[in-house]
Amino acid sequence: MKLKLVTLATAAALFSGASVAAEDKLTIGISQYPSTLHPVIDSMVAKTYTHGFTYRDTLGYNPDWKLECFLCEEVPTFENGLAEIIDRPDAKEGESKQGVKMTISLKKDLFWGDGTPLTAKDVAFWHEVATSDQVQGNAQLATLQKIEKLNVIDDHTVEVFVDSVSYKYNADYIPNALPTHIEKAIFDANPKEYHLKTKYVTEADNPGLYNGPFTIAQLKQGQFVRLEASEHWKGKQPEFKDITLKIISDTQALQANLLSGDIDYIPGELGLTLDQALQFKKKFGDKYVVDIRPASLYEHLDLQLENEHLKDVRVRQALLYGLDRELITEKLFEGQQQVASSNVSPLDASFSKETPFYGYNPEKAKALLKEAGYELVNGVQMKNGKPLELEFMTTSGNKTRELVQQFAQGQWKKVGIKAVINNQTARVYFGTTLTQRQHKGLAMFAWSSAPENTPRTMMHSEFIPTEANNWAGQNFGGYSNPEMDKLIDQIEAELNVEKRMALWKQYQNHYATQLPAIPLYYRADSYILPKWLKGVEPTGHQNYSSFWVENWTRSN
Repeated sequence: MKLKLVTLATAAALFSGASVAAEDKLTIGISQYPSTLHPVIDSMVAKTYTHGFTYRDTLGYNPDWKLECFLCEEVPTFENGLAEIIDRPDAKEGESKQGVKMTISLKKDLFWGDGTPLTAKDVAFWHEVATSDQVQGNAQLATLQKIEKLNVIDDHTVEVFVDSVSYKYNADYIPNALPTHIEKAIFDANPKEYHLKTKYVTEADNPGLYNGPFTIAQLKQGQFVRLEASEHWKGKQPEFKDITLKIISDTQALQANLLSGDIDYIPGELGLTLDQALQFKKKFGDKYVVDIRPASLYEHLDLQLENEHLKDVRVRQALLYGLDRELITEKLFEGQQQVASSNVSPLDASFSKETPFYGYNPEKAKALLKEAGYELVNGVQMKNGKPLELEFMTTSGNKTRELVQQFAQGQWKKVGIKAVINNQTARVYFGTTLTQRQHKGLAMFAWSSAPENTPRTMMHSEFIPTEANNWAGQNFGGYSNPEMDKLIDQIEAELNVEKRMALWKQYQNHYATQLPAIPLYYRADSYILPKWLKGVEPTGHQNYSSFWVENWTRSN
């Protein structure tokens, strides 16, 4: 993937720039560079965090976990009449006989960063791209294809038709916008090559690609993204006019850059690990604000379920029994990260405290492996002449994840399981390895989640990425289970809250029993701020703190 670069001389000048007063500038250190900046293609925290400054969806969750309009006038709901359940007389056999119709009114003062008005035609174009099965890398393709029709009523009004009834009707199925004047000709020319030809890849500093309070002025792959306040943003004006996202993948180096003054702030979404933040607070808590709080983040091991060992649920259960997760969180995180039972966050109303839990029990792990046909030979579990050996991947440079890897490697060795560490840069790991299911065994990373978010793209069999579906979906492990599919479908269709909570309980029980992934712990985010930076508000969900940059200020 090739992003527009700047010369080294320009890069050197970037950090000494005098065109903007010092009080208007802010340098943020983050640990990952986005694999792409296209709003539809790929799913990565670094992209979402950058979009908090540059790009607005039609609506999203605010810091209070309530839906809020960004581009629209009012959130469509059944209560205000902007959403309604309708019959689908032409539904095919097996399809829902009812759907949802929503009317969306766009604000009148919306512009792309080059001054072009943002209108309903940009929403219609987004729908065309987001529902195209020819566009490679759309992780949510099957979800977005549930938006079966979109009617443009006028420049500021669209009608949206969803092919089934879901309690997430207005959170998941509201279309966003793409700049028709820049992108449509590229898409129309060759949809299959669009993920490579889009200006979000070839000319990512084109201001017309962005509709938020900032546009991208300069960027250098893997090093920085520099943002400038957009003269065409009509919302609340940000106090900071020039913001640089400096990428430092090594989290120890990230801390050193803060202490040296090369960066001003480290956000919790892409910053220090909790153990580093706890140590930082002890040493420098009198000089910085260290804000540590739980987030809707689930650290886990994704599994390659085509692996001959991991296909057996008993092996998956043995991995969990053979790992002392309580000791990990106690030693590394001072007990401030709760051991996980499933991918549902304790912050969420759908969380069940009755989900089965796996305590550390290495003898139970050995017994399960024996039951699965393995024999301990010279300290190694063997079956059909093959050792139980698993590749173990995560993002290189993340010291905490590397410590967890080493700890797990040592504990599994005690029960005869060999873990072979093979780490990659975040850009490769998230951009290709996971999305194209190239991992061979265990892959450690975190999922962030919106409030009461159905895990359809991560767990439903329809969302297994393949070459045939252009690697759409986030079910990287390849989990396929009719009971899981049915539960997800039932949860999504249930409008009654009490009944839905009962289904969520069943879902979490299934997850913990079948282990489509290995739960580690629910993460906390650690924000390291200078005392003069005010207004940063962690959200704990997928609309990150950067989405409210307009509220950030510098105190005297």
